[in-house]
Amino acid sequence: MSAVLKPIEARFETLTADWLDTLMAVELKAYAHPWQRSNFLDAIQAGHQAQLLMADDVLLAYFVAMKGVDEVHLLNITVAPEQRGQGWARVCLDALAVWARGQLAQWIWLEVRTSNDRAMQVYQACGFRRVGLRKAYYPNGDLPREDAVVMSLKL
Repeated sequence: MSAVLKPIEARFETLTADWLDTLMAVELKAYAHPWQRSNFLDAIQAGHQAQLLMADDVLLAYFVAMKGVDEVHLLNITVAPEQRGQGWARVCLDALAVWARGQLAQWIWLEVRTSNDRAMQVYQACGFRRVGLRKAYYPNGDLPREDAVVMSLKL
């Protein structure tokens, strides 16, 4: 007998300090080298675009992006590990693109670990293209630092 699927009503909410405990629980599960609480607080205080994708009280995904003159830089995008494979990253990227266009941005830029093939596939499926490489960009514990692939999306 197959499980009965219930519709999910997802919504975006602006990240505030009140959500940091919930967000940090996901961030710590999702990454070997997670952002610190202070990184998220700095993003909130700087007025960066920081959105949570929620279903009821369940955090599905989130992103943080910084506006530049004619571009937006995606700083962090995370799908909760138990929610992966359901298209939530694409929902976040689509929402980011809508917001960026409203800010009159011409480009969205991001970096991704060279080892993160899954994320690169999602970005490419959303129209991002590889445009460069940043050597030794990411910390990697006791191992040598990891390179980052630079990707961009022309809006």
